[in-house]
Amino acid sequence: MDVFLLLFAALFSVLNPIGTVPIFVGLTEGYTKNELSKTSLWTAINVFIILMIAFFMGQYVLSFFGITITALRIAGGILITNSGFALLNGKFSKNKGINKKVEEESQERSDIALTPLAMPMLAGPGSMSLLIAFYQEHNSTKEIIWSCIAILVVAIVIFIILRSAYYLSRILGSAGIVAISRIVGFLTIAIGIQYIISAILSIVRGI
Repeated sequence: MDVFLLLFAALFSVLNPIGTVPIFVGLTEGYTKNELSKTSLWTAINVFIILMIAFFMGQYVLSFFGITITALRIAGGILITNSGFALLNGKFSKNKGINKKVEEESQERSDIALTPLAMPMLAGPGSMSLLIAFYQEHNSTKEIIWSCIAILVVAIVIFIILRSAYYLSRILGSAGIVAISRIVGFLTIAIGIQYIISAILSIVRGI
């Protein structure tokens, strides 16, 4: 259960679905209720698939390229910390690779669930590196099961939040969403720094 809570909190902070609400509203302007439900559902499914692939296949990618887990922790920590600073500075969309051109192109396409919503908006390099490093430290059968459940629950929460995006946008307002994003940003920075500290400690112990 501790593994579930740890991974769920970390993923939710890094993915920050609340911060995606204004962009989702902008990209789905004019959608019917059925289209909103379909886009929300497929975005959540795509995020789940991407995260599961990163969780189970990431270690083989590391082995293929000869990347150590310590190097991954440092790189992942930097990426996660950078995402946190982007949230604090209100530049989350730009940091995730969602510029004006991408938004305009997305609005012309019939399906935005995979790109840009699922990737890179939600499941980006930060969340992928987090999962790869997490698997290296929590790979017993019980821990893997709880980790998969955490990823599934995160995907379900993403669906609920995106499906309620217009309602949340009206209730929270832009100021409320910014406030929540900055709180999440602070937690995300802490997670990133912790990854870097863990990597440095591993190096020191190995000397």
